[in-house]
Amino acid sequence: MDYNEIIPSDTASHSDMEHKGYNIVVLEKSSDDGTEALTPERFTGLKIGKPKKVAVGIPAITSSIEHAFKWMNPTDAVRTMFKINQKGGFDCPGCAWPDPDDDRSAIGEYCENGVKAIAEEATNKMLRPDFFKKYSVQELSKWTDYEIGKSGRLTEPMVLKAGSNHYEPISWDAAYALIANDLNALGSPDEAIFYTSGRASNEAAFMYQLFIREYGTNNMPDCSNMCHESSGKGLGATVGLGKGSVTLEDIYESELVMVIGQNPGTNHPRMLSALEKCKENGGTIVAINPLPEAGLLHYINPQSPTKILRGGIKLADLFLQVKINGDVALLKAMMYLMLEAENKAPNTVFDHAFINEHTVGIDDFLKDLAQQDFPELVRRSGVPESLVREAAQLCISKKKIIICWAMGLTQHKNAVGNVQEIVNLLLLRGAIGKLGAGTCPVRGHSNVQGDRTMGIWENPKPEFLDKMRDVIGFEPPRAGGYDVVSAIRAMYDRKASVFFALGGNFLSATPDTAFTAEAMRRCTLTVHVSTKLNRSHLIHGKIALILPCLGRTEIDTQASGEQFVTCENSMGVVQTSTGILSPCSPNLKSETAIVCDLAAATLAGKTRVNWEKMRDNYDCIRNLIESIIPGFDDFNTRVREAGGFYLPNGPRERRFTTADKKAHFSINPAPKWTLKDGEYMMMTIRTHDQFNTTIYGLDDRYRGVYNERRVVLMNEKDMTAAGLKVNDVVDLYSHFNGVTRESKRYIIVPYDIPQGDVATYFPEANALIPIDSFADKSLTPTSKSVVITMKKV
Repeated sequence: MDYNEIIPSDTASHSDMEHKGYNIVVLEKSSDDGTEALTPERFTGLKIGKPKKVAVGIPAITSSIEHAFKWMNPTDAVRTMFKINQKGGFDCPGCAWPDPDDDRSAIGEYCENGVKAIAEEATNKMLRPDFFKKYSVQELSKWTDYEIGKSGRLTEPMVLKAGSNHYEPISWDAAYALIANDLNALGSPDEAIFYTSGRASNEAAFMYQLFIREYGTNNMPDCSNMCHESSGKGLGATVGLGKGSVTLEDIYESELVMVIGQNPGTNHPRMLSALEKCKENGGTIVAINPLPEAGLLHYINPQSPTKILRGGIKLADLFLQVKINGDVALLKAMMYLMLEAENKAPNTVFDHAFINEHTVGIDDFLKDLAQQDFPELVRRSGVPESLVREAAQLCISKKKIIICWAMGLTQHKNAVGNVQEIVNLLLLRGAIGKLGAGTCPVRGHSNVQGDRTMGIWENPKPEFLDKMRDVIGFEPPRAGGYDVVSAIRAMYDRKASVFFALGGNFLSATPDTAFTAEAMRRCTLTVHVSTKLNRSHLIHGKIALILPCLGRTEIDTQASGEQFVTCENSMGVVQTSTGILSPCSPNLKSETAIVCDLAAATLAGKTRVNWEKMRDNYDCIRNLIESIIPGFDDFNTRVREAGGFYLPNGPRERRFTTADKKAHFSINPAPKWTLKDGEYMMMTIRTHDQFNTTIYGLDDRYRGVYNERRVVLMNEKDMTAAGLKVNDVVDLYSHFNGVTRESKRYIIVPYDIPQGDVATYFPEANALIPIDSFADKSLTPTSKSVVITMKKV
């Protein structure tokens, strides 16, 4: 491997970098104060273009081909394109958008970012021991997340010994023994933390939670804590199930789809083809977001030459540019107008038959709604009154309504209230539990919903634990465990000293980067099961391990032969995923095998589970899942059917599984933000060249930002008022509970965003998100509502 292709720019000569058009910034060396945990404060050469008004089409095809053939073996690239998201193929390791139940495109059942995810995983670059011998942890920490990720696949277990600066090889047996010894030496199992990424399969996740609970703790923070935990809490309290109620067919048949706080063109591109079908069937689409996103404005289906030639289709019929965290105010204003219309013409707007039969709380809800100050709600939303009225009229005139949302709603102090307000609107119209209507939280990582179904949860339901006890024969721990925020606190306070991560990039995904880094450094042991190197491997405990695992694209062979795993998508479909590529190294193990081997080593002599049997044949795992988790009857047979099967979903059938078997109206105050002069409301967002913390490239093509990530998108009127102009460099400061946090060196980019609001990319700006600012009830960090100031450099 030619490592020179990935050497960071600050290690090359200035003349070389200037020749390539980079803006050279000389920084002080990293110290021991936590700065090495942050992304380097150097620029890569910003270029600004006009934001795109059209998504996908030929540019997406070109980008997909470029990524695939740049980073993969060409033969592998072609093979994977024909198997990704196909029945009997492998599940995309990117987002959790569902696949069609019927026929799937043989040449294109994937999106641009799905190809990028495959190219990232199936790269032809390998990290062998000589790489780690050449580069110390301190050197690697100066690389950007993009440079770290592009360095290549991990090929064998590595250990960073106490006091060492370099990772070195370790055998699998020695690694298991090291972890087992540390776990068994703890004063209590609750001193260990076990994190889970949404990439883990159902089989790996189930065995992981089984191991952890037999070990004796519920300390299972997972990526749900940072994204859709608020959706689960809000939906669970109102309709009884923390999952969405719609299918793809519902979206096709809907009369009105509202997309709130979501950018599907980048984060869930295949959703655009479903919205296209909705439009072709006569449906109306409303986009609600602080930024106008190309993916919701105009879409060119890349699978159809005719549609490409015709220039695609306009998606959003109405765009409501809401202020950051103005969503409840907007929804209340719309429902206020709906109530006015209902009062003028009784029984013409609200679905009273549905409300009377299936809901409770309507009287208190309407009393509160009638007392709202409509002009004030409109002001707080930031949306012109005329557009609020237009949106309300659409809700009045359409009976089949779906509301989709993502992290633009779930990462605020009142995130659970955001979700519950969506439910209120749908309940008024009887728009849950019928064709073309319902709730649609769009999950991020490919099996994040399945992981929770499998029991990855710090607060498991008693009936789940009871069933596990009855089937397996041990008493699971009952006390609630640590979520992400409390896990970080526990490590910082030295209440937990072993951190184990099944996938993910914990440091870069979490808030308050410097604080989280110090928390991880206070551990005696940190362990990461990973396919590729990431920043979390460089911020470590006294001893650190990296355990390399198979990717979703790779063949998983155990003692009984080749295995498949299963995943659950955003709409509750469980289906198979079977790798097709040879593993990039003979020293890799599957996540499932790693969990089973580690459990056998740790629980030796005191376990009720035959871990070797489970590792050798995943059918045995699925049989165990079937015996414990409802909805998985005849699991091994049904999942082998093409396309898999749907899990039970009560709200989809108007069977609400709350305590009283009714859907609940709720009262959720509209947030009121008062910013001082010079303060802005910041939200963190993804670029088009990333998925979660994985950085595929340095461009944000749809927003017209190229070759740079350290930027602040800012309203031009705010720039003028602050005396700032395009390309000015500023330092950012967040302020919460008397504590100021900083993240330095960002470039000002003028953008169409509401006044008083700004946007930055994560993980770069995660350092500004306070560890103690999180959503009520769900405890999700408030990454979308951070009050900041800025200072020109």
